[in-house]
Amino acid sequence: MRHSGRAALLLAVLTALPGAAATRIVNRRVERNQFLAQALRDAGLDGAQADRAIAALGAVFDVRKSRDGDQIRLVLRDGELDLLDYRQSPVDEWQVRRDGDRMVASKREVEVEKQVVHVELEVASSLYDAALAAKEDPTLALALADVFAWDIDFYVDVRRGDRVGCLVEKFVSHGRLLRYGEVLAADYRGESVGHRRVFRYQLPGGEWSYFQEDGTSTRKAFLKSPLKFAHVTSGFGSRFHPVLQYVAAHQGVDYAAAVGTPVWAVADGVVTVAGDTGAGGNSVCLRHHNGLETCYLHLSSYGAGVRVGARVVQKQVIGLSGNTGRTTGPHLHYALKRGGSYVNPLNQKFPRADPVPAKLLADFRGKVAPMTAELDTSPVAARGHPLAPPAVLAVP
Repeated sequence: MRHSGRAALLLAVLTALPGAAATRIVNRRVERNQFLAQALRDAGLDGAQADRAIAALGAVFDVRKSRDGDQIRLVLRDGELDLLDYRQSPVDEWQVRRDGDRMVASKREVEVEKQVVHVELEVASSLYDAALAAKEDPTLALALADVFAWDIDFYVDVRRGDRVGCLVEKFVSHGRLLRYGEVLAADYRGESVGHRRVFRYQLPGGEWSYFQEDGTSTRKAFLKSPLKFAHVTSGFGSRFHPVLQYVAAHQGVDYAAAVGTPVWAVADGVVTVAGDTGAGGNSVCLRHHNGLETCYLHLSSYGAGVRVGARVVQKQVIGLSGNTGRTTGPHLHYALKRGGSYVNPLNQKFPRADPVPAKLLADFRGKVAPMTAELDTSPVAARGHPLAPPAVLAVP
C-alpha cells in the first residue's frame, strides 16, 4: 500500500475512536484573480481563522505574491485550523502550524540534489521535439540553442538525423527535475554544420565562456540569428511583394515568429532607433562596431530599457516579435547594413573572440579531457560525472 493510502487508513481509524477529534483535510488551488484570503474562506475557514493564518504566513511569505494555481492544503481538527501547507513549486512551500493559542509559520526546507548527467538527443523534426522524445524538459533545447548560437541557426541548419550530446547540470528533488543548471560541454554532429564540440571554461577575470576543443572561442562578434528558433520565410534580394503588388528589393530576411517571441541583439551595440517607423511598425535599430548596423522590424513591444542612446549587449532581449506596420502576418524582418549598404545577413563571416590564453591551455586541456571522454561514451540516465559527484543542497 502506498504511503498516502496508509495515512488515509490511519486517519480513518483514529477519527473513528470514541472521543477522537474529527479531522478533515481540504486540498484546493488558488483560482484566477482570487485573493489568498478568499481562497482560504472557500476552503472552509471562517473569516477570523483565515485572517490569523494570513497574518502568520505574512511573516515568512509576501502574500501579495500569491498566484493562481498555488496549492493549499488545510488540516482541520473539530473545525479549527491545525495546519496550513502553501505550495508554489517543488522547492517553494510554507507551513502554518497551530502552537497552543498561536499560529506559527515557517518555510519548508527541501533537499535538492545537483547531478551532472550525459544526455543524447537525436533530431527527427526539431531540437525542441528531440528533447521531448528523450523525456527531457524542452528548456534543455533552449539552453543548447544558446550554447551554439554563434555557429548554428537551429531552423536553417538542422537536419533529420543530427545528434546532440551534452553534459548538463540537473537539480533534482525526490527524483523530480526542478531545473537545469549550466551546460558544461556539448557536442553537435550534423549534416549541414558538421561536427562541433564546445566546453564551458572560466577565464582569469572570473567570467565563463565556451571554447572549442583546441581552445578557440565559440563566441563571435555576431550571432547567426536574432531568434533562437525561427523559420526563414523570405530571403535577401528582389521578390514580389504581396501587399505592394510589385517586385521590390527585399533588404533583409523575414523570420516566421509568433507574436511575443523574444528577439535578441545579435551583437553589442547602441540603440539608434526605437519607435514606430511606419511600414516597418515598431522597430529597433542598433549601431555596432566597424560600420555595422542591424534593424529589427514589426515588433509587438520593446525590451526593458531599450531606448535611443541605450547600450545593449549580445543576447539581450530588445523586443518581442509582432505584426505591426505593413505586414501580411506575424513575423520579424531582420536587416544588416555594412558601411551604410544593406547586405545579406545569412552569408556574413564574423571573427571569433580571443581564444584561451596560451598560459592556460594546459589547464584547459586537463579540465576538458574527462568531459571529452564522457561525451565519447554512451550516456546513462542520471549518471553523475566523476569530477562532479551529486551534491545535496538544502533549499530553505
